[in-house]
Amino acid sequence: MAHTIRQLAKISGVSVRALRWYDEIGLLKPAYVGANQYRYYEEKQLLILQQILFFKELGFNLNDIQKLLMQGNFDHINALTEHRKILEKDIARKRDLISTIDKTILHLKGEQTMSDKELYVGFDSARQTEYEQYIVKHHGTAAEGLLLESKKRTAKWDKDEWDDVKNQGDAIHKELAKAIEQGLKPDSNEVQTIIQRHYQMIERFYEPSKELYIGLTELYVQHPDFKKFFDAYHPKMIEFIGEAMRFYANKNL
Repeated sequence: MAHTIRQLAKISGVSVRALRWYDEIGLLKPAYVGANQYRYYEEKQLLILQQILFFKELGFNLNDIQKLLMQGNFDHINALTEHRKILEKDIARKRDLISTIDKTILHLKGEQTMSDKELYVGFDSARQTEYEQYIVKHHGTAAEGLLLESKKRTAKWDKDEWDDVKNQGDAIHKELAKAIEQGLKPDSNEVQTIIQRHYQMIERFYEPSKELYIGLTELYVQHPDFKKFFDAYHPKMIEFIGEAMRFYANKNL
């Protein structure tokens, strides 16, 4: 059974906009285009889209996904088996996090004692360390000092302050996605006003120099976690925000 692009968007949860973008970059082409100029997708394309979603869920960026899917020896069954193994590990980690939550609640109620080490069971500290090592590697001891400053500033933050930063970032990224849809350029006054708020948000953690702010754009592009994060707002977000940040830094910092 063939599905139109809107039907596929409905059953998969992937937006029509994203499906069109996948077609444009050659990641997921329709089975055929009808006389009515509608894109039609058959089971082969549905299975490819499933793979795309699995790889995105696991943190791969679109470029790497495309390279993997274009390999002549790509094996769907083998890929699904590997996805399952990774997800099983992730499920186990989430169970550990749930256990940590339950134990902490009992600890705070005075119903169960908890060691300091148990407070952090299940957290992916390796990933945060990876981000920090990348920044220090590319920007030296100055960046290391700023990371220490960030930890010092946030050490006493409560949930409300963390939620405020999260909501602020979400609003900024949604406005940037809207700007992309409106056809605005990264160096336009409207976009640069949004980017100024982004810079001010980063300032809540540390004082980013021109080099460090530009360095963030490199981290965004190169690390699959950030690619996945920005893709959720718009398929073109990662390139757009990077260009806007670089323009802001070169002009204002």
